[in-house]
Amino acid sequence: MQNTTETDQHYPELSAMKTGLRGKCPRCGEGKIFDGFLTIAKDCKACGLSYSFADPADGPAFFIQMLFCVPVVIFVLWFEMKIEPPIWAHILTTLPLLVLTCVLPLRPLKGWLIASQFFFKAEEGRLVTRED
Repeated sequence: MQNTTETDQHYPELSAMKTGLRGKCPRCGEGKIFDGFLTIAKDCKACGLSYSFADPADGPAFFIQMLFCVPVVIFVLWFEMKIEPPIWAHILTTLPLLVLTCVLPLRPLKGWLIASQFFFKAEEGRLVTRED
């Protein structure tokens, strides 16, 4: 269940997974999160939500590496050791496989992480001191 504030109570309750994977605004579901392939927009053109809260950092790249890149590299090594194909075979098989599994999932995963930050009101950690 999404926590709502007074300023966004009139917006529908949206799924972070659905809006993020499609690259849509996590508040209204209409505007776009991205200005380019991976460049985060300054704000939503539809509802005006500022994306200044969004900082997925290296999260998408880490998850892509662990989930997809490592198995693909293992396959590439196995392919080379067992079959010993010529370089053109690697260009035709492993290069497209690396692009498909490493580059294409970055945008949806980054969008999902940004939408999750909005959904869960995630923010930078702070140390609590006695003055606080």
